[in-house]
Amino acid sequence: MAITFQYNKTSLQQLEKQLKMRERSLPTIKSKESALRMEVTRTKDEVHVLESRLENEIRSYENMMVLWSEFRPDLIRVRDVSLSTRKIAGVTVPVLENIDFEIKPYSLFNRPSWFTDGIELLKGVARTGIEAEFSMMKLELLEQARKKTTQKVNLFEKVQIPGYRDAIRKVKRYMEDEQSLSKASQKIMRANQEKRRQKEEEIAV
Repeated sequence: MAITFQYNKTSLQQLEKQLKMRERSLPTIKSKESALRMEVTRTKDEVHVLESRLENEIRSYENMMVLWSEFRPDLIRVRDVSLSTRKIAGVTVPVLENIDFEIKPYSLFNRPSWFTDGIELLKGVARTGIEAEFSMMKLELLEQARKKTTQKVNLFEKVQIPGYRDAIRKVKRYMEDEQSLSKASQKIMRANQEKRRQKEEEIAV
């Protein structure tokens, strides 16, 4: 990123203001990046646990395959999923609050005794699957925010802060050189005026 500036005092003040702002912001952004990095790791572990649990639950479901042929899958469905949001290191993520299931009435006398356990098993599988989906959504949002924050840290640390420091150095050097030239030219002018005055005095004598 090229930093535009002019070789004058106003431009120098602007550059110094921009540099201070970035130097003050950098520790906060680094702290946010660190918090997001930790949360991403924690959420990855959470997703892994939920996916493993889902696999185990589906495996136990497969072990009862012979019985499932008698089961009516339309007996249970997810009616509603309620969620809220919360902020993690400034990032809004979804939070699963509750899963509401609708269970159709069925006759306990005409159906096998394990139907009730079957419904509970399906509720568990559905709940774990939905929790895993929410954790994946959360992970994607956190990972995206972490990448953006890391990019901002790198931009400030490796590009903008060194760039502003370099620009300030150039402007200061230019202004110092200009001041030195101005002093030198004033000295030459005074020396010339002094010579002229001496000559005029000599002529007058």
